[in-house]
Amino acid sequence: MTLVIALVWGQGVLVSADSRASSGLVFHEERKILPIYIDRDRELYLGIAGGAGDAALVKQGFRIIESCFRSWFEKIGSKVNRNPSDDEVEDIVSDIESRLIARYRELRDVGIEPSVSLLLATVTYDGKPKLYVFDDRGLAEPVHENPGYALLGKGAITGGLLLLRLLDYRPGEAWEWDLGILSAFIIDMVSEIDPTVSPFLGESYFIRYDEEKKKVLLGPLKREVYKEYKEQIRKRKTLIKLLWNAIEKYGEDIIEQKLKELMKGNNAKR
Repeated sequence: MTLVIALVWGQGVLVSADSRASSGLVFHEERKILPIYIDRDRELYLGIAGGAGDAALVKQGFRIIESCFRSWFEKIGSKVNRNPSDDEVEDIVSDIESRLIARYRELRDVGIEPSVSLLLATVTYDGKPKLYVFDDRGLAEPVHENPGYALLGKGAITGGLLLLRLLDYRPGEAWEWDLGILSAFIIDMVSEIDPTVSPFLGESYFIRYDEEKKKVLLGPLKREVYKEYKEQIRKRKTLIKLLWNAIEKYGEDIIEQKLKELMKGNNAKR
């Protein structure tokens, strides 16, 4: 199995994954994230696909998602060279959904039960982040507004979802957070208790709307940034333990008061 995390971040969506896939008792590297773009006169960044489960079905799902975007581009986008609108994204998602449902029905007809989950992250031409999850029936669920994130793979159950709930992550309230370190932290922590999830050594892509350039951009997390994250993860683990010890020694009320004073002081400095 695996762990894929997608988080709505401002006018964009960050998608990250660990680097391990499993098949029985065998672990191997498997691509779980696919950036989708058109390279014509200029690169047109369209979305990010993510997947967990049967590797063959994840790859097929990626091809279907990419094909649906290319079909839209050939029909409409190529004339104006822009990202899809809100309504066009809905049409693309419906097209993906129809193709996945048909494919999974074919598999069930021959006695194969699909074991796969997919997600799609995209941004409209006017800067609206969109995030959808496709279940093993092929049905799509929009999650960009509520809850504002998606987790795929066994790692979601063994700790990923718990950590997000514990931190009470909400897109509208976490605009100052570094979601890159949050994703890396969750994957790293889950890997310590789930042997099917590796420490954060996989891929991470961010698709976002650039207000200055008035266009959608997409790029990977750079290796040097990941190295910084690993050190930050170590420090945050230590700080969480220190906070717990402080609460045990001084009590919840005093620690809460001190933290609020600290946060007010930081706000005043800004």
